[in-house]
Amino acid sequence: MMDGTIIETKNLTKIYNGNIKAVSDLNISIREGEIYGLAGPNGAGKTTTINMLITRIAPTGGSATVGGFDIVRNSLAVRRLIGVVPQDFTADEDLTGRENIMMVSQFYDVPKAKAKENIGRLLKLVELEDAADRLVRTYSGGMRKRLELIIGLVHEPRILFLDEPTLGLDIQTRTQMWNYVREIQQKLNVTIILTSHYLEEIDALAGKVSIIDHGKVLITGSPSDLKASLKGDIITMTLTDQKSADLMKTVPGVIEVVDAGPNTVKIKVENADEALPRVINFISQHELSTIKLTVQKPSLDEVFLEYTGRSIRDEEGGMDRMKTAMNLRRARQ
Repeated sequence: MMDGTIIETKNLTKIYNGNIKAVSDLNISIREGEIYGLAGPNGAGKTTTINMLITRIAPTGGSATVGGFDIVRNSLAVRRLIGVVPQDFTADEDLTGRENIMMVSQFYDVPKAKAKENIGRLLKLVELEDAADRLVRTYSGGMRKRLELIIGLVHEPRILFLDEPTLGLDIQTRTQMWNYVREIQQKLNVTIILTSHYLEEIDALAGKVSIIDHGKVLITGSPSDLKASLKGDIITMTLTDQKSADLMKTVPGVIEVVDAGPNTVKIKVENADEALPRVINFISQHELSTIKLTVQKPSLDEVFLEYTGRSIRDEEGGMDRMKTAMNLRRARQ
């Protein structure tokens, strides 16, 4: 803890049924006060890792400390330090928002006066004051997510685990949730561990991210560092004919040029801002005609593809759609 580390794992391992390694020799270090993202395809080990850190399941090997406490020897101390916001709705629909938060406060033995103070502050933080005394069954999906978010904070945890916090929400509501998460981290100085199917969400929120596959960390770094590790931007061009597209493969000073469909090429360059004038000059010199030109900076989706060999969209699309449908169904009930 002297160096600011609040969660640390050393060769953390979980084996199921004697030979299935869900997590294998996992080493991560999370600093106090940061938002840390865990990204990986379905079955990568994210959920198992989280379940070990919140002491829901015991590791098979290795060790981990949360807030300076060993997750096996001091599991009760760990639980007092953490809040957990699951991806599924857990609030009682037959109670009001305020009643739900008070009930959870009682579970944590928060004194009644302190609980009332915390509830008022938390409701204001996520702009639910006006809906606090309505039954949860009348809440929209976004309101329910906001309620779940603050339910995890009623006992003033130092660490908050967010599992798919915006699953099933439309992009506008999702973006609003990002603002609430940032505000919670800043105003409450809570450390947040975030898992998400939406890599743009991790990119927007996390200061550091680990990409996990087959129970192992493939790469860790800030989103900007991970994107920079791809060493290149992509210029995609569609021209009037295949001959012109083939000629674009001779553009000097680029890293790579590949076919990307009929009359279309993708040109990889170190920096699109610097290379684009040269590419346009090449087009002008050879009197070529372009139909479409786009510039794409590296994204976490591309980082994910680079290090796992597949897209998180392909891996989790079916499950994502199924969970989204389930959550939306609950929200309408």
